[in-house]
Amino acid sequence: METGTELKVLLGIGGGIAAYKSCELVRRLREAGCAVRVVMTRAGAAFVTPLTFQALSGQPVRVDLLDAEAESGMDHIALARWADRVVIAPATADLMARLAAGLADDLLTTLCLATEAPILLAPAMNRVMWEHPATQANHRLLQQRGVRMVGPESGGQACGETGAGRMAEPQAILHALLGPGSGPLAGRRVLITAGPTQEPIDPVRFIGNRSSGRMGVALAAAARDAGAEVCLVHGPISVAPPVGVRAVAADTAESMHAAVRSNLDGVDLFVAAAAVADYRPRTTADQKLKKDAAEMAVELVRTPDILADVAARRPRPFVVGFAAETTDLRGHARAKLERKGLDMIAANDVSAGKAIGTARNALTVLWPGGERLFPEQPKDELARALIELIATRMSGGPTTDTN
Repeated sequence: METGTELKVLLGIGGGIAAYKSCELVRRLREAGCAVRVVMTRAGAAFVTPLTFQALSGQPVRVDLLDAEAESGMDHIALARWADRVVIAPATADLMARLAAGLADDLLTTLCLATEAPILLAPAMNRVMWEHPATQANHRLLQQRGVRMVGPESGGQACGETGAGRMAEPQAILHALLGPGSGPLAGRRVLITAGPTQEPIDPVRFIGNRSSGRMGVALAAAARDAGAEVCLVHGPISVAPPVGVRAVAADTAESMHAAVRSNLDGVDLFVAAAAVADYRPRTTADQKLKKDAAEMAVELVRTPDILADVAARRPRPFVVGFAAETTDLRGHARAKLERKGLDMIAANDVSAGKAIGTARNALTVLWPGGERLFPEQPKDELARALIELIATRMSGGPTTDTN
């Protein structure tokens, strides 16, 4: 039942496979206290039936522009006046083009012309369609007119290709629409590091490791979804930072250290998921080193210990470290936990090609007096479970752990 305090959200569904995600978006909007009405394009209704959205929203779903039974045939005006916010997810390339051209050839585009409510689009399409100059021009034009965008994100697509064009996840759309919401980290500020660092030898060579940054990026998204304000300091990662997260790029250990220090004030939780190089070349050649000698020696010096620096601060945030090990996982991780005075450490086995650069991981999480095992699973699911555990430990709540 609607009340005068509910935010009235009109959700437009375009014709893309990502329409299935909007079912979850409706559920989350209603859980957040919003009244939701759904308008679908004909193409959108080919992917998910209007009856599905009617059941989820509790309201009739509109498809046709000229519907004699809907609001005396003036449904676009009635809906345009009803909405406090308009969200279109998925917003296909075709739908964005029609909106940019100011067309009104179906109910959804017509009410977008007739509404005075803010409009938020969640683009979703094949990566080549997204990168096409026409789509990019429409994207810029709509933004210039005040239309807000969330996403798209990068990753695997239904067509089997990989790249930018995935619709933002429902929680990211909700965050863009309503701001940080409720959750176990609501009101908390979180700083996360992710990815490798690259320590230059010369302009074309560096010392680094195989980290992709997937785990740190997944943790940033999970912390955002838990209601936190998140800053992600990242090295050269192979996946895009999550929508709704402030991202700061830092390629070397020293630049990452500086970025962490400059963003640490007021932080409640620090998670060091980055695979920071332990050593760097003492000197960096200005020009590319030539392959002249049979042997070459590179003198290495220690890089800053970012995790130890944060853990030694007073006052300090709740500090979570990571340990990538190939032998004696618990022993090495427990020693690092105690040596650096951490609140928690997440250890993973990286022997024989495990974890690093892959989409799955398993963790042994340790803290003073307890531990919990997380079996191998997709990193985004693992990140959500770890953030939930961290939030519980931060609040002093009970945990089911093994000692």
